[in-house]
Amino acid sequence: MITLNKPLVLASNSPRRRQLLSEAGFTFRTEVLPTDEHFPGSLPPGDVAAYIAARKAEAFRGLYPEALILTADTVVLADSHVLGKPADEADAARMLGMLSGSRHEVVTAVSLLAGDRIETVSDVAAVFFRELSDAEISYYIERYKPFDKAGSYGIQEWIGMTGITRIEGSFYTIMGLPVHTVYQMLKPYFSAPA
Repeated sequence: MITLNKPLVLASNSPRRRQLLSEAGFTFRTEVLPTDEHFPGSLPPGDVAAYIAARKAEAFRGLYPEALILTADTVVLADSHVLGKPADEADAARMLGMLSGSRHEVVTAVSLLAGDRIETVSDVAAVFFRELSDAEISYYIERYKPFDKAGSYGIQEWIGMTGITRIEGSFYTIMGLPVHTVYQMLKPYFSAPA
């Protein structure tokens, strides 16, 4: 395990983020505060994840000054459209239809609140999907219910295993936590892996 010189709080309900941070060797607790995830329409699509991740961190300002607060947000960018979490089955099918047979980008931003300072870093990965049939899309939505996932899919699930032909960038960025980035951000707070 990696020993940090401050307690670490992961501000995320995502089981995938918890799993990845734990497997990276970090001890932490989780706590989530409600955050408005709306963003200005004038914001460039590539900056949306960073804007929301920083807002999530800002919600903790002053609450735990002795702790490190780690937040994250993931968005999918398809033809300059920002795809967040789907509202329902029809919205999920619409998103997966947009991604079918094309390339899109996944942006995961991570914010670290330490004292009164917030550092935010984004990582981008490209994902290539083969053509997906309507039946495949329906099967995936019915079986996996991807309503908590940006772009309506999880790379580690059936649709990722059978539909993604290539990625450029970090698999973990697509999964929702660029572990290599988090490790570098937390490095000033530990001496070395134990």
